[in-house]
Amino acid sequence: MLKSVPKLKSFNSPRTIANKLIRELQRKLPQYLLFEIYQKHFLFYQRVLAQKPKDKNKIYSLHEPDVYVIAKGKDHKQYEYGNKVSIVSTKDTNIIVGVASHDKNIHDSKTLTVAISHANSNRNKPIKQAVCDRGYVGAKIVLGAHIILPKKALKRDNRYQRDKKRKLCKRRAAIEPIIGHLKSDFRLSRNLLKGQVGDEINVLRPLHK
Repeated sequence: MLKSVPKLKSFNSPRTIANKLIRELQRKLPQYLLFEIYQKHFLFYQRVLAQKPKDKNKIYSLHEPDVYVIAKGKDHKQYEYGNKVSIVSTKDTNIIVGVASHDKNIHDSKTLTVAISHANSNRNKPIKQAVCDRGYVGAKIVLGAHIILPKKALKRDNRYQRDKKRKLCKRRAAIEPIIGHLKSDFRLSRNLLKGQVGDEINVLRPLHK
């Protein structure tokens, strides 16, 4: 007759272990510690344990609660965890004139206001044209700058206007190696600084080297 093997404690899921620890602490800690000093921490941990896979505004990191998921749409890397960063560079010389760190996972078109505002503060003249990729669809004019996106040529455009837009959209691709350079050589791919202030410092740090 086969005997059932007793379930080992190590087989319990991390969620089960964490729930047991919280219940044990709630039983043994004095009331003033639970409701005065550590109440915020207990509520935070209970929120993490109660969240489900399809919930919105989930917490992905205990030490960095502001981290969110960024959909990349690439085969080798579908998602990234962190925060969005906007980079603004000049058309001809590829000099970075503006950066912005975004604490919320908003649509790309809504990130242009902060990015262009920071770039304008570092220039003598405000930006009149900004060439972006298709992810910024929906934005047309931001802070007086006309947003140019790669799309089908308009019927009213003549040959010169079509060629000019095509060249500008091709030129936009020059910022991709700059972003890769910032990630690989200036450690923007991993942020070791804590909090939203740390995110902003991490973005500005390469510009001062």
